[in-house]
Amino acid sequence: MHRYIPNNGALLDEMLKDIGISSMDELFRDIPQDLQFKGNLDIPGALSEMELLEKTTKLAELNKSSDQLVNFLGAGVYDHFVPLVIDHIISRSEFYTSYTPYQAEVSQGTLQAIFEYQSLITQLTGMEVSNASMYDGSNAAIEAAILSLNAKRKSDTVLISEGVHPEVIEVIKTYLHFRQTNVKLVPLTAEGKTDLAKAEELMGDGVASIMVQNPNFFGVIEDVGAVADFAKSNKIMSIDYVDPISLGILEAPGNQGVDVVVGDGQSLGNGLNFGGPYLGIMAMRKKDVRKIPGRVVGLSKDVDGNRAFVLTLQAREQHIRRFKATSNICSNQSLNMLVASIYLNTMGKEGLREVAVQSASKAAYLKKALLDTGLFEEVYSGKTFKEFTLAYKGDLDALLKGLEEEGFLGGVNLERFGRKGQLLIAVTEKRTKAQMDAYVDAVRRLS
Repeated sequence: MHRYIPNNGALLDEMLKDIGISSMDELFRDIPQDLQFKGNLDIPGALSEMELLEKTTKLAELNKSSDQLVNFLGAGVYDHFVPLVIDHIISRSEFYTSYTPYQAEVSQGTLQAIFEYQSLITQLTGMEVSNASMYDGSNAAIEAAILSLNAKRKSDTVLISEGVHPEVIEVIKTYLHFRQTNVKLVPLTAEGKTDLAKAEELMGDGVASIMVQNPNFFGVIEDVGAVADFAKSNKIMSIDYVDPISLGILEAPGNQGVDVVVGDGQSLGNGLNFGGPYLGIMAMRKKDVRKIPGRVVGLSKDVDGNRAFVLTLQAREQHIRRFKATSNICSNQSLNMLVASIYLNTMGKEGLREVAVQSASKAAYLKKALLDTGLFEEVYSGKTFKEFTLAYKGDLDALLKGLEEEGFLGGVNLERFGRKGQLLIAVTEKRTKAQMDAYVDAVRRLS
């Protein structure tokens, strides 16, 4: 009946009396006076509901819709096509109200959805076990790093390729700083691949794992098999941070000997959502299943012989072990996981392959067209998937501002990551030849 419940003076006095104090100031008496804000906050006065709706509507109109801007942004979040069936199914109340199966015996539907998701992820990655999902890709990456440290006694170091997303690296460093763990970065070759010769120089008794991203942050396709072989020869774990769409055409990491696969599932039917929520993917070998963070749903039978789903494993020890816990994950992204499941089932093997092929071929077309203008130089010579990095010869900030005014989100300026003049451009199956040609024409005019 009410969008909000206002509190008048009389009601405030009644509440204060009930808790045994006489004023709002007394409510905050435990806070030192020098830390309390004096006076009134500089915020507008109250509005009527009609005025408030009018104001928020005008604010919302300042946002530009995806129909107004052609999106070439990437760097971990991609403008892939989302089939309409996804919104239709997840709008069912039994799905969008479900959270996490704390009482598994009454959550058969939720457990089945998780089980199906796990099955799809293992098929996609070529691994044997998947957990029920994690919070996002960077969260999955740090849990994989911690898992490797726990698996190898007296280890205190992880190797991470400089091709891994810089923000993922920062998350890992933040977590591991308080575990007294070293993070050593492995440089890239001129091709843009992880330099395994340099990785060999960084090896030592305390190294637990090596992590690469494929395709990496700069769009280059890594030699995952070589990384897995390197890890095996040095008796450490290999971790591959994947773009799940790329697995429509690239060899599954599990088939190449990788120990742990992680990644972000945003591209599997989840919208851009202003940066979240998304879901983290994590899959591994069956031999390591008891080390997996989060939870794993299994298939069993009830007393009558009917199919029944159970929470086979769930890591809840963080509540009592704190710092010494193997994981801090106690939940999963059920709704986003469901979206990924619907997407993969809707697209099927051929559909996913088509998305990957179109993304790769269109990215190659745009990359060549931009290089042909003579306004850009290639940063790395390696083969790329749906993203690529170019160095612009002019004022990149001015170019991107001009492109936005002409209706294009031109790409991610990598100056924020210490790479002045470099532009990361992503192309998905949604981009048309006409849009890409118009983008190139706009670059010519603005340069």
